Amino acid sequence: MGWTDLRAADGHVLRAWVARPADPGALQPQGAIVVLQEIFGANSHIRSVCERWASRGWVAIAPSLFDRAVPTVPELGYGPEDIARGRELKAQVSEEQALLDVQAAIDHAAAPGTAVTVIGFCWGGTLAWLAAARLERLHAAVAYYGTNIAGHLQAVPRVPVLLHFGEHDAHILPEHVRQIAAACPQAELHVYPAGHGFNCDARAAFHAPSAELAAARTEQFLTRSAPPC
Repeated sequence: MGWTDLRAADGHVLRAWVARPADPGALQPQGAIVVLQEIFGANSHIRSVCERWASRGWVAIAPSLFDRAVPTVPELGYGPEDIARGRELKAQVSEEQALLDVQAAIDHAAAPGTAVTVIGFCWGGTLAWLAAARLERLHAAVAYYGTNIAGHLQAVPRVPVLLHFGEHDAHILPEHVRQIAAACPQAELHVYPAGHGFNCDARAAFHAPSAELAAARTEQFLTRSAPPC
């Protein structure tokens, strides 16, 4: 595992963290996963998500989407100053630019015969939804508490999608979850007794039972096919 460089279609070069199964000779990769960051960057938590999927048999890659904003991306945590800095950096990267970088990661991971899934969290969850509608060479998409999916309901996914939300999420209204379910009735959608960021074990919002159940459902989703919206 480690950093590699990717080149997006507009020529931008970005870093991406890549984790692979420990013994690829004994454990052939089951596919590839592009992990999309929260507003805290491709930080230690996002890299650990890659490593967990690699331990289960997938190649996992996390593009550093803040590379477009600053030449040296800070290692952000989850305190008030980190939140403010993350929001500042996110504001400097348009969705269109971020999706170019996501496509670069998909292209890097899409070896012949390899199914590529995007899994995104918060901002990355919204990007996963948009990737499902707009990007190429993609097999499926998983969004954890995508904060602006309800603002992009006109973007109809072309691949199967799995959506995870927390019922106590102060950033995503229950009405928005209902709107998403109505707009994409064929999506697999689950709501958990948790708040925003429940999957991140580095945050106070971490809710282990919900994170474990969501992970199990995600792995099941990755190993079967489902219809797009």
